[in-house]
Amino acid sequence: MPFLALATPAAASSGEAVNPWVALAYLVAGVFFILALRGLSSPATSRRGNRFGMAGMLIAVATTLVTHEVANIVEIGIAIALGGIVGFVIAQRIAMTAMPQLVAAFHSLVGLAAVLVAVAAFMNPDAFGILDATGNILAVSRVEMALGAAIGAITFSGSVIAFAKLNGNMSGKPIMLPGRHVINLGTLVAILGGTAAYAMAPVAPAGEGWLFWAIVIAAFTIGFLLIIPIGGADMPVVVSMLNSYSGWAAAAMGFTLHNTAMIITGALVGSSGAILSYIMCRAMNRSFISVIAGGFGADDAAISAGDGEQRPYKTGSAEDAAFMLEQAEKVIIIPGYGMAVAQAQHALREMTDLLEEKGVEVKFAIHPVAGRMPGHMNVLLAEANVAYDKVFELEDINSEFAQTDIAFIIGANDVVNPAAKTDKSSPIYGMPVFDVDKAKQVFFIKRSMGGVGYAGVDNDVFYMNQTVMLLADAKKMVEEIVKALD
Repeated sequence: MPFLALATPAAASSGEAVNPWVALAYLVAGVFFILALRGLSSPATSRRGNRFGMAGMLIAVATTLVTHEVANIVEIGIAIALGGIVGFVIAQRIAMTAMPQLVAAFHSLVGLAAVLVAVAAFMNPDAFGILDATGNILAVSRVEMALGAAIGAITFSGSVIAFAKLNGNMSGKPIMLPGRHVINLGTLVAILGGTAAYAMAPVAPAGEGWLFWAIVIAAFTIGFLLIIPIGGADMPVVVSMLNSYSGWAAAAMGFTLHNTAMIITGALVGSSGAILSYIMCRAMNRSFISVIAGGFGADDAAISAGDGEQRPYKTGSAEDAAFMLEQAEKVIIIPGYGMAVAQAQHALREMTDLLEEKGVEVKFAIHPVAGRMPGHMNVLLAEANVAYDKVFELEDINSEFAQTDIAFIIGANDVVNPAAKTDKSSPIYGMPVFDVDKAKQVFFIKRSMGGVGYAGVDNDVFYMNQTVMLLADAKKMVEEIVKALD
């Protein structure tokens, strides 16, 4: 999110009149951003939504550069060109399976940009037009700077941890620190208290400067501490939450810079990210506070990875699956993170095409928290050119499993676990899941019976009479099914 492109000091102080043409341009940019969010709400309109967002950002950046005094327009142009080239190269080379960690990395840059803008305003307040008649930074500007820097620092350090977890640089399991709740709450209270103290500090020209730096350091620290205890199962919420934080950080800096476009854009991103975080939490039947507290699946008593070796289950081959699939009338495919890891989406589409040629109705069922970021499965299926009208959300397709011949599960686990409906002691109890147990036949692709999902609980679907386990790499297994069908 290129908010830093708007982070240029305002030419006029907050007391000067705003050029109506500038206000109109920012309003048009804001409308484009709203249309972008509207378009991104559906895979079918996401491309158009992206174009609206690009147009809005172009208008906002161009308006800021044209109407504000800048130190060196050539240097800024070079910086924009370099950033554009880097973004283009990354977009061309990044694998869709690595999209969650890329999003986390981009969030970290937005957070760092907000911190740098706040530091620039702190060190050179006169250029930002935020000094009062006595040479002090305005109290309201101190609050904006402190909050913007704090939220930005939390976003940066939290996103770094999220990236490390998603990229496999550190364990995706919750890391429980002793006394973490007290430490986190105390640090947050210290940040808020420091912000209030900094706002009221009388010393010119920057108030009690050490308070500002203390707030920034504390915020960087709390960002690490907040995300470390959060496990992989909650990663979709974390990515959405960090997205929201980045928006609020940008909005706070927009007030400091007197830049309407940053305020509008930041508020839109912040509010939409918060709403999406709520939707993700509701999809897991978890509160936002419980996600922040972390530890989903950390109870060792709940982990039963070895139980799968003690209970009877059926195994099958690719040929068995191919024979049953081509005899079916209706098949629902449920993809999960295992499909992303194996990069099996293209083979899965090929299997879908072959089944449809044989007269089989095929649909895809996507759980809101499948994968490691909101819409992760939708992105992968879109990359494989799966038609949008074949992809359905949980609430739209769950009632169809009772009339389905085969539920084909590839790399999903917790989102199909019936314990969420029946076992009150389960950490996923109450989470809406797919009713795959109602399907006539279930094929479950899994690497081995020795592992469990991120929630750390065994899955009764493995041992149902109608379930056949296909124990292999997801991509390899689907490719073998394709060969058998062909």
